[in-house]
Amino acid sequence: MRLALMIEGQEGVTWAQWCALADACERHGIDTLFRSDHYLSPDSETDVGLDAWTTIAALAARTTTLRLGTLVSPVTFRHPGLLANAAATADHASQGRIELGLGAGWLEREHRAFGFPFPALGVRLEMLAEQLEIVHRLWTEERVDFRGTHYSLEQAPGVRTVQEPHPPLLVGGSGRRGTAEPAARFADEYNCGYVSPDDFAAARARVLATCERHGRDPATIRFSLMTCCIIGATRADALERARELHRAQASATAFDDWLQELTATGLIGSVDEVAERLHAYERAGCGRVMLQHLLHTDLESIELIGRELAPRLT
Repeated sequence: MRLALMIEGQEGVTWAQWCALADACERHGIDTLFRSDHYLSPDSETDVGLDAWTTIAALAARTTTLRLGTLVSPVTFRHPGLLANAAATADHASQGRIELGLGAGWLEREHRAFGFPFPALGVRLEMLAEQLEIVHRLWTEERVDFRGTHYSLEQAPGVRTVQEPHPPLLVGGSGRRGTAEPAARFADEYNCGYVSPDDFAAARARVLATCERHGRDPATIRFSLMTCCIIGATRADALERARELHRAQASATAFDDWLQELTATGLIGSVDEVAERLHAYERAGCGRVMLQHLLHTDLESIELIGRELAPRLT
């Protein structure tokens, strides 16, 4: 099982902090850094995130080994032609270290604030299917004609990337038809968020069945999980970090109740405890876990993940 770090950039992460996070990942052997693609925090009216793809391109130019990607970019934010070119630009800046995650988008208040359209979920899922196809085709074909419900391209030239045949494409979802169908056709990886090992296995089974219906070899699609991780050298250390996060979020829920809810699908505990939990996901068919690191100024946890946790999973 592989591990990646996932940062919620809209939670006030500054450029200096992004640099420190990327440096810590490279220093401690974490091979991929994902970031959310949001402009507003779900929990704050004032926290505005730095633009995801601009941040990734800038980090790509100042790192040497670290892979970088979004988890996930809402289809409502960018035209697929723009997105394909932006991600390809970052792929060139990094010399081939970019991954693109796509999703339907969900935070309505954020869309209203910045003037992004926010149609009904069914429409957003249609947009997801079209965007995924368009980006895939722009990266793999010399010329693209596309006539869809939401997008049209007329003899668009292909967008060259460094990675062959193209940077990895991820789709986020729960294994339901709206995301499983386009993923089975065009995605390299399917990602589930905040689910138990049993629910992960069920979502994976639904996507694999969809692949078979489309005639795709199920062995050619990978599966990953994104979930919160609060880790310590000991359980007491982890709980102290959990208390720090609880204070930082100014949660109105009592700590014990908050922790119980987070533990249902999150990874909280000592290195050994987190490793044991990860093995349960591995048995459910998970090949990679994006560890959501919410205390983004805490670089010691990144060292624990890279130097202590990762070796227990090889």
